[in-house]
Amino acid sequence: MNTVTPVVAVAALPAAFNFAHHLLTVNAGRAAKAAFVDDVATLSYGALDERVRRVAAGLRALGVKREERVLLLMQDGCDWPVAFLGAIYAGVVPVAVNTLLTADDYAYMLEHSRAQAVLVSGALLPALTAAMVKSDHEVHKVVVSRPVAPLHPAEVEFEAFLQAHAPLAKPAATGADDPGFWLYSSGSTGRPKGTVHSQANPWWTCELYGKAVLGLTEADVCFSAAKLFFAYGLGNGLSFPMAVGATTLLMGERPTPAATFRRLTGGVGGLRPTVFFGAPTGFAGMLAHPELPAAADVALRLVSSAGEALPAEIGERFKRHFGVDIVDGIGSTEMLHIFISNRPERVRYGSTGWAVPGYEVELRGDDGGAVPDGEPGDLYIHGPSAAMMYWGNREKTRDTFQGGWTKSGDKYIRNADGSYTYGGRSDDMLKVSGIYVSPFEVEATLVQHPAVLEAAVIGVADAQGLTKTKAFVVLKPGADPAQVTEADLKAFVKDRLAPYKYPRAIEFLADLPKTATGKIQRFKLRDKEAGR
Repeated sequence: MNTVTPVVAVAALPAAFNFAHHLLTVNAGRAAKAAFVDDVATLSYGALDERVRRVAAGLRALGVKREERVLLLMQDGCDWPVAFLGAIYAGVVPVAVNTLLTADDYAYMLEHSRAQAVLVSGALLPALTAAMVKSDHEVHKVVVSRPVAPLHPAEVEFEAFLQAHAPLAKPAATGADDPGFWLYSSGSTGRPKGTVHSQANPWWTCELYGKAVLGLTEADVCFSAAKLFFAYGLGNGLSFPMAVGATTLLMGERPTPAATFRRLTGGVGGLRPTVFFGAPTGFAGMLAHPELPAAADVALRLVSSAGEALPAEIGERFKRHFGVDIVDGIGSTEMLHIFISNRPERVRYGSTGWAVPGYEVELRGDDGGAVPDGEPGDLYIHGPSAAMMYWGNREKTRDTFQGGWTKSGDKYIRNADGSYTYGGRSDDMLKVSGIYVSPFEVEATLVQHPAVLEAAVIGVADAQGLTKTKAFVVLKPGADPAQVTEADLKAFVKDRLAPYKYPRAIEFLADLPKTATGKIQRFKLRDKEAGR
């Protein structure tokens, strides 16, 4: 049976539980210590406690009731955790949304969540205003963090909103299984799904992964390229550091290599992160950048990766340069954080690692039965951090959350040592000549070529309607396209993989289409190929 049932000793939560109150209580003795640092401010744990409770009181004063939603459309900065935890402290449900979307997207999310108020960064206020014009849903109040223009009567500045209300004396009497917050899934097709997480879910991820696997401590300075509105970034930049009393460096701008290097080398607040959370696409860009800092210029002791499978070549190059392994894992919005992972002391590049203790992992075939080691199967997870539902979407909820098991939509192979190797998304797997071909395996081979920065592989139908593989390739800066031919890359893959796996066609692009999380959007490449 292809199942792993790890044992983990974690004390059970009480029925009455408020996650924001829990984090504030954990850090009650660290009032003077820096909790969050951004480009313009430092927020101590003591100030965080007071400001969280002021936000909670303010939302109550607006008439926002228990379990009603508020939209959180904010860039990463010291006001983000204040707003998020303040809502949870009040028993209100924050809906953290992607800051890179369109007004149409925000209009949908306002209506879908029925948000009673919005907490927004000043730079994002125009997009929100446009969304509110498009939406029939009425929002009672807009609270603006760091405004960049004069505000309208229905808008209030974040600091003024806080100072107008005395800190709420005690948290809402929420339960561990009560709704805590929403995250919208970054699906590649259709409308995003409002994923509802309980008050207890982030506590589980802190205990099972942040502490037990990563071993974070209060001495750490954490920095995440993934933003707080992502499930991955929320754990990296808020839940995990606060659970142990660490300091978090927050970055509002896009995580370009240059912006990332500035933080890693102490260019913000003089802090050099000891723990960095990134994604494979970002690591590839960093390693190819001419201003890549030397190992002596950073203070990294631990590096984490998720969002997409990490090619072995990238991990090995990073380790050679910085002397630190990248600990790769897989998580999801539905499970909130990582459930299969390598370990800081046990890294197997080319695999996603082993089941995180506290989670069960099962691979199933097309018939629903277990698959043997070495064969690809659909990944299912059983664990305490699974989301409660997709809001207002019963069909998708039933399809994804199945009797305690969560269907991930990923294909995996279990290896003889119990580790798991990624085989692509279930709907991205290709059957060529009756044999499954993993797009990721071909992509991971292509990026081993010294001139290739990124690659994406899809299936295309030939004249007979049979599926063949096609690769889209982005060359590294400075690479001479005249010196890298399609024939060269085909031969490169043939030398390293079974012959049937090589891409039958290769197209060179300036860049690949990606989601805001940095995941390659293969469906856009398929649409491009089909002329849509």
